[in-house]
Amino acid sequence: MSIIIKQVENKQDLKTFIYLPAKIHAEHKTWAPPLYGDEWKYFNPKKNLAFSYSDTILLLAFRGDEPVGRVLGIINHRYNEQRGEKTARFAYLEAYEDAAVVNTLLTHIEDWARHKGMTRIIGPYGFSDQDPEAWQIEGFENSATIATYHNFAWLPKMVEARGYTKDIDYFVYKVPVPKQIPELYLKVTQRIMKKGSFRVLEFKKRKEIKPWIRPVLSLMNECYTASNIYGYAPLDDTEMDDLANRYLPVMDPRFVKVVLRDNEVCSFIIGMPDLIPGIRKAKGRLFPFGFITILSMAKKTKQLDLLLGAIKEKYRGLGLDGLMGAKMLASAQAAGFEFMDTHHEMEANVRVRTEMERVGGQIYKKFRVFQKNL
Repeated sequence: MSIIIKQVENKQDLKTFIYLPAKIHAEHKTWAPPLYGDEWKYFNPKKNLAFSYSDTILLLAFRGDEPVGRVLGIINHRYNEQRGEKTARFAYLEAYEDAAVVNTLLTHIEDWARHKGMTRIIGPYGFSDQDPEAWQIEGFENSATIATYHNFAWLPKMVEARGYTKDIDYFVYKVPVPKQIPELYLKVTQRIMKKGSFRVLEFKKRKEIKPWIRPVLSLMNECYTASNIYGYAPLDDTEMDDLANRYLPVMDPRFVKVVLRDNEVCSFIIGMPDLIPGIRKAKGRLFPFGFITILSMAKKTKQLDLLLGAIKEKYRGLGLDGLMGAKMLASAQAAGFEFMDTHHEMEANVRVRTEMERVGGQIYKKFRVFQKNL
């Protein structure tokens, strides 16, 4: 039966697009659904401002009347103009194990990108690095985490057969939470605190975090842009608020650390308990009672997921990473966590990777973004 490609044009099409992965991954034990409330907002141009500075195309693949695949094509003009590139992206590609479907979807995205004047395509990559990025290529026996793809092992092999090659690799470390804070972290903390110029903000309630959201995400913008973080496009104020609203309801204030000098935000680190078991049990739905399930199961997890962090350039090399590490480890110990998931660490980020290994971290997942010249 031939493959028919249809562009998403209405709410029913979008519903099919959003819920198709749950059917594809129905027997995939380590997969977890997204939070569907977030998905409806993410794919709505009226609520996701990234659509306003990007060209996009959402496609569904059908065999007869049966949906068998989907993909999102993106041209992020803000990013391309900043970097002087003509790069398109594919994202949220899902399909049954059928090379014909995968190839047909990618052919349509590539043709669309060429028609728009693009000379290169990367993926999987969303509007920014705040979206899921890179397919997993190692560690499939390990469960999904909230901020990453959890694809089948055969999918990257299909795009490689199509001529895609590695653009960048990410490593995810599993770091044991020690019973004692490492001596080096304690010495660094004592040295910094003796100087008296830095102080660490720690929180007990979510409402205490709100005044610091804009300063923290502004620092992220500053650092990630200056450091030329792969794929990163700066967020405006509204996008910062949207990002905060996306995660704040499930944020655990114990695992947000902000370092100040006077009233200037110098650095921050954000983590959260592993939410995947709760999201899986709630089937991706926060309401009417899903959020209770998710938060309840988060109290039982032994895994802390690290999400975001940054240090202002002029304060790097002073030990703020050690200070934040000591505070986060202390909170992790108090909560009874056994290990931390570091999220993506770029292959070229030797300094951070060395630090992860020095505290006993081991690579347990590997991810890759692919690229192809058009």
